[in-house]
Amino acid sequence: MSDQLKAAIIQDDATGRVLMLGWMDDEALELTRSSGLVTFYSRSRQQLWVKGEKSGNSMHVIEVNLDCDEDAVLVRVDADGPACHDGSTSCFTPWLWRTILQRDATGEETSYVARTLREGTPRVARKVGEEAVEVVIASLSEDDERVVSEVADLWFHSLLLLRSRGLDPAAVEDELRRRVR
Repeated sequence: MSDQLKAAIIQDDATGRVLMLGWMDDEALELTRSSGLVTFYSRSRQQLWVKGEKSGNSMHVIEVNLDCDEDAVLVRVDADGPACHDGSTSCFTPWLWRTILQRDATGEETSYVARTLREGTPRVARKVGEEAVEVVIASLSEDDERVVSEVADLWFHSLLLLRSRGLDPAAVEDELRRRVR
């Protein structure tokens, strides 16, 4: 094995969800194996760092596997909290959720997301109800294009509702996955 950096894919052991991608040199890989905590090599700081050392969102190693060329690592973990610095369960967050998080963070007056979230959960919940009714009406009496448009509004406002409650959409995925088992 060389001391070149290896892509390290971090995967939630329970759900199979890819949480993040980091980089490991041989020392980071050895520390990950020996300590049981995911350790990366920071390319920008040129030093090792343990995931969660500042945030408290540690990742406990379940299994470490190198690929056949030994230039990539798959680390299955049990995570103490979100993987992403923005508070998301995974750094591979869907586009719409990431957009909602960004607009909420900026808090700009011109942002519908920021304004609506400031109005609080009751306001967002009412919008979800309105959009659900519009989906039903469109489904019964309008064309497919209108149904798609109304479902898009419902999905969007459902995500806003999750954000207003401090929930991650991954929790919904986990619940649906649990129901299928």
